[in-house]
Amino acid sequence: QVQPVESGGGLVQAGGSLRVSCAASGRTLSSYVMGWFRQAPGKEREFVAAIDWSGDGTYYADSVKGRFTISRDNAKNTVYLQMNSLKPEDTAVYYCAARTYAGGKYDPNTFGSWGRGTQVTVSS
Repeated sequence: QVQPVESGGGLVQAGGSLRVSCAASGRTLSSYVMGWFRQAPGKEREFVAAIDWSGDGTYYADSVKGRFTISRDNAKNTVYLQMNSLKPEDTAVYYCAARTYAGGKYDPNTFGSWGRGTQVTVSS
């Protein structure tokens, strides 16, 4: 089973940019649909973005559409989330997760393999 490992979080000012990465140990990521989720203190974990096996299909939450871009490099076994025009409300722990099928709802409970997360803090 794939084990995602996130990196690249940090502190950034509002309006700035940050890229978080998700590498994999165990199996290759190319066999999985990958998703990014986030969880702010006191809130439920929410979907941010997802990408299919080839990278041709990408899906975004309305709150990040036009600002965030998900991509993958299967040769490097890595998935990325480029975050631009960051807002204080984007502050959260960002998690990478994997599942084997595309389509349907991208609810957290449909993803079976999770990383430990990386903290992203956006200051106003």
